[in-house]
Amino acid sequence: MNGKQLDNKVAVKPCPAGDKNCTNLSEVQRLQEEIRQLAALVRTDELTRLFNYRYFNQALSLEMERTRRSGQPTCLIMIDLDHFKAINDAYGHEVGNVVLGHISTLIKKTVRRLDIPCRYGGEEFTIILPDTTLKQGVRFANRLRLIIENSPAKAPDALLGIEASFGVDVYEKGDQQTEKEFVEKVDSFLYLAKQEGRNRVCHRPFSEGASDTAQTNSAKK
Repeated sequence: MNGKQLDNKVAVKPCPAGDKNCTNLSEVQRLQEEIRQLAALVRTDELTRLFNYRYFNQALSLEMERTRRSGQPTCLIMIDLDHFKAINDAYGHEVGNVVLGHISTLIKKTVRRLDIPCRYGGEEFTIILPDTTLKQGVRFANRLRLIIENSPAKAPDALLGIEASFGVDVYEKGDQQTEKEFVEKVDSFLYLAKQEGRNRVCHRPFSEGASDTAQTNSAKK
C-alpha cells in the first residue's frame, strides 16, 4: 500500500444514511472534508509538505509486510544534506528552511507516484520505493544526488550550492529484519557515505556472493 492509497481512506459520501434528500447534506460534506484535511495534516510535515516521521514508520511497516506476502522488494533510501549546519550558521535558520523546502521540491519532482517521500527529521529525508530492487534504488539515488548537486537553492542574497549523502538498502522476501533493524542498516550506509567524503551513495554489494563491504558511488568521476 502506498501513500496515495492511504490518503484515500477517508472517502466523501453523499449521505451517511443514504438519503438523497438529506437536509444536512452540505454540512455533512463540509465536515467530511475537514476530517480529510485534518488527517492529511497529521501525516504531513508542515515545512516541507512531505510525509512526516510518524507516517514514515506506518508506511514502512506496511510495505515490508507487503514484501513478505508478495515477494516484491521494498527499497529504502536515507538522505542527509551535507554541511547543513554551516548554512544555518552562516545565513540563519530562515534560509535553512528555504533550503529544506527547495530539496523537498526536488524530491517530489523526482519520485514516482507510488513512492513515499518523507522528512525523517532535521535535514534528513527518507524515500520508500515499493517494488524496487537494490540496483534500481541505487540508480535512483544517484540521479537524485546529481539533481540536488546541480540545483542550487535561491536564498534572498545568495545562490547556495547543496550536496547530499545517501544510504540505500532493500528488504526482500525471506529477510528476517525488523523495521527498526532495516532502518538502522540503511542509516549505517548513510553514515558510511558521510565518512567516505559525502556527496555519494553507499550500499551493500549487488552480487549475492560478494563480501559485506559496502560499495560506494562517488560524486568525483
